[in-house]
Amino acid sequence: MSRKSPEELRSHRWYGGEGLRSFSHRTRTRQLGIGADEHLGKPVIGIVNTWSEINPCHLHLRERAEAVKRGVWQAGGYPIELPASALCGETFQKPTAMLYRNLLAMEVEEVLRSYPVDGAVLMGGCDKTTPALIMGATSAGVPSIFVPAGPMLRGHWRGRTLGSGSDMWRTWDDRRAGLVDDGQLAELEEGLARSPGHCMTMGTASTMTSVAEVLGLTMPGAASIPAVDSAHSRMAAASGARVVEMVWEDLTPSKILTAQAFSDAVVTVLGLGGSTNAVIHLIAMARRAGVRLSLSDFDRSVPVLADIQPGGRFLMEDFYYAGGLRALLALLKPWLHTSRRVANGWTLGDSLAGAEVFDPEVIRPLDNPLAKEGGLAVLHGNLAPDGAVIKPIAADPDLLQHRGPAVVFDSYADMQARIDTVPATADSVLVLRGSGPVGGPGMPEHGMLPVPKHLLQQGVRDMVRISDARMSGTSFGTCVLHVAPESHVGGPLALVRDGDPIILDVPGRELRLDVPQDELDRRRAAWAAPESPYPRGYAALHAKHIRQAHEGCDFDFLAAPGKIAEPEAT
Repeated sequence: MSRKSPEELRSHRWYGGEGLRSFSHRTRTRQLGIGADEHLGKPVIGIVNTWSEINPCHLHLRERAEAVKRGVWQAGGYPIELPASALCGETFQKPTAMLYRNLLAMEVEEVLRSYPVDGAVLMGGCDKTTPALIMGATSAGVPSIFVPAGPMLRGHWRGRTLGSGSDMWRTWDDRRAGLVDDGQLAELEEGLARSPGHCMTMGTASTMTSVAEVLGLTMPGAASIPAVDSAHSRMAAASGARVVEMVWEDLTPSKILTAQAFSDAVVTVLGLGGSTNAVIHLIAMARRAGVRLSLSDFDRSVPVLADIQPGGRFLMEDFYYAGGLRALLALLKPWLHTSRRVANGWTLGDSLAGAEVFDPEVIRPLDNPLAKEGGLAVLHGNLAPDGAVIKPIAADPDLLQHRGPAVVFDSYADMQARIDTVPATADSVLVLRGSGPVGGPGMPEHGMLPVPKHLLQQGVRDMVRISDARMSGTSFGTCVLHVAPESHVGGPLALVRDGDPIILDVPGRELRLDVPQDELDRRRAAWAAPESPYPRGYAALHAKHIRQAHEGCDFDFLAAPGKIAEPEAT
């Protein structure tokens, strides 16, 4: 394997030579307190850290960055920490952190391109940070390794073990039904999320960090380690050391993120019973790498082996003790491309050597899966010409084939105002529009519409719900999501009226509005696009350039092919 010389390092264009600008760059580095022998001729490693005091998922990344630096120094590199936007899931950032995924991707790409960086350590884990970091680094084209934030510890409340999101939804429904009082709810606030780290269910965060690992962008086993486990700090240091070697080897994302890698990522999402949000993120990530991935690639027959909430019973801490992602991937080998190279320099197959399952209740064997298939299903029909997705294992099996009358909400605010007063029955189909990539804006996680209160009090806990929104990866229910095109741009969802019969047929992969075409044509002729409440700023840029859900919700100008030239060495 050929290795770079120090003169071939990207940072040499800043620091090498006898010109005035090189002298200036060296002078400013001395101003930082760094001596010549500490950085000249060594790989400069940018540690892109999404730590923030308002992001509990990343609260520990400030100290983990020190572990990464330790590894970089030990391997002969020079680390520099580069802060980046935190994107705090859906916890605090409104209307949705998804609105800003592409902004973070732009930030990462431009930071890595504009500074004297030879390689990067990407630190994140909360839902949108993982795809954003990887998208940006892929476009920047420098050797990069990902350090996942890791899941938080299990929740506890009144002798019960709880999952941060999934049990929150369940308990809130019980509260609305009058089964949980204010005192119990106050106790739950203090027991649901007990440590730094992202959601400990198989929500979007754990799904996407697992995706990063199977793609080959982490050290083996990195995605499953709980955030506060000492193994997490050791993994961070090992990642810092390894990226230095990746620079010398010129092991860039383009050499790792192949079509086979993305095929394996899809298999992993299905085998984990992972988040529906992975569909959007993986399509965007693949297209940044020049790989054509589409909705149809997710409609595969892969057994669900991870018995983890929300589709199963256990949590990520249990998954780690049961063998973690390496153990699950070892079982999925028949579906994987094990000869491809990954970030540690080995093949995927070599990285899985010795992996074992220590608890077959958590990581199920192939002959006893949680489900033979059903991690995700892709639907089409006159209500979703460009597709929609559903997670069958998180739905009521009796609702997977259903025909019912629509109850329509024009916005999330409309739904909040009327959900408990609409004349809905258990057979009704709740429809939410105005929550797509443009209409949301940013496609908020509004797709798990609440069940009307009077139905909750009757014991109803699931209904068919359809929207152009996303839903939290910790959510569950018979929720049809990502309906494309969205209503805001004139998708068929915009034409649905109260009482219209809607047919959901998951086995048949169909989503249909049972209304005569001539009537739909009349409604189409009368439809007018809603005005945007965002006439300026980033949201206006977003509305102009965002692609639809089935295309990954990337900006058209970021997903465009072609490589940007390196900055001038001035």
